Formats: sequence, C-alpha cells, structure tokens
Amino acid sequence: QAQLVESGGGLVQAGGSLRLSCAASGRSFSGASMAWFRQAPEKEREFVAAISSSDGKTYYADSVKGRFTLSRDNAKNTMYLQMNSLKPEDTAVYYCSGFLLRFAGPGDFELRDNYRYWGQGTQVTVSS
Repeated sequence: QAQLVESGGGLVQAGGSLRLSCAASGRSFSGASMAWFRQAPEKEREFVAAISSSDGKTYYADSVKGRFTLSRDNAKNTMYLQMNSLKPEDTAVYYCSGFLLRFAGPGDFELRDNYRYWGQGTQVTVSS
C-alpha cells in the first residue's frame, strides 16, 4: 500500500523559514507528478506547488511564487517544500499528494481531486 508521510511543520515567526518533507513508501514515486496543497481553517484545500514527472518542471501558486521552492530526491523517494519569507497567511495544514489521475495541461496540477495518494498533513503556523 503506497503511503505519503509529511514532516517538518511547526511554529515559526513571520519572515522565517521551514522545510517540509514528504516521504513516500510502498511504491516508487520517481515517475509520478507530485504536489503540495494546504488548507487553512474554514477554507478549502488549495494548490501550493507541483512538479511534473515528465520534465521536472515546477509550478507554483501566485501566493507563494518566489518564496517557496519544491524539489524532489528520487533516490530517497522524498519531496521537499522549502518555504522562506513566511507570512501569517501561510498558516495551514500542508498536504503532499502524488500520482496525477489525468493530465491535459498544467492547470490539472491544481485540481485537488486529481491525485491518487495523499498524506495526513503537517501543521504550519506562522506568528506575526
């Protein structure tokens, strides 16, 4: 059974940094497109960043572009999200996801119902 496990969340002051990890087990995710989503209290889960399996290209939500960097280490079956210049509005539970169900264009990376596997989430809290 494939499993994704996030770690690295915590409490940080505004302007600080955190690095989230998403460790995959049960199958190789090296050939899979993967993504990060987040969900703040009383809000819908929203797209943060994705990496394409075909060319390694990364995609970011406008709200995090220039501050967050997604990377992956296929040898470790792990994906990372480096988050810099954090803001209070980045506070949320962050989820990693893997294996895109359908792809017609880059916009499909942003669809939260378009991934087969999800982690349990890790809390990120940014204080002002």
